[in-house]
Amino acid sequence: MMSLTPSAEAPPVAELLPHAGTMVFLSRLLAHGEGQTLCLVEIDAQAHFRGPDGGVPVWVGLEYMAQCIAAHAGMVGRATGAPPRLGMLLGSRRVRFHTQRFAPGQTLRVCARHVWGDAPGLVAFECTLEDAVSGARLAEGRLNCFVPDHGGAWEGEP
Repeated sequence: MMSLTPSAEAPPVAELLPHAGTMVFLSRLLAHGEGQTLCLVEIDAQAHFRGPDGGVPVWVGLEYMAQCIAAHAGMVGRATGAPPRLGMLLGSRRVRFHTQRFAPGQTLRVCARHVWGDAPGLVAFECTLEDAVSGARLAEGRLNCFVPDHGGAWEGEP
């Protein structure tokens, strides 16, 4: 079992991501260990992509997983004093959705577990989305990402 940083010691998730403002979809970091990070997403009135009933399509879960990976990278970088790095989601494998949507008021647990690769370069994470109350698996898959080796800025950015 991995050693986890208790949530009381975890920084605000926005400090870990290269995202800003309303583009931060994660609600908070729950736990972090050497090869795994666990985050929380609350499907509330501010959730992006919500439909008329307030629900969010399950495919948005891929972004929740990607942001959990970014939070993991942010925690790894934070240990060495590095700022959040930019990265790209290249693709996914063996993605399975076990629901069609996330319900209004639902709380999700997102887990990203490092499988292979190192930043900068290619990395892969096994990710899961579960209902935080029932523990029911709602989505899962492997996400493949690329982290460039240029200090965190894209071409043309400072």
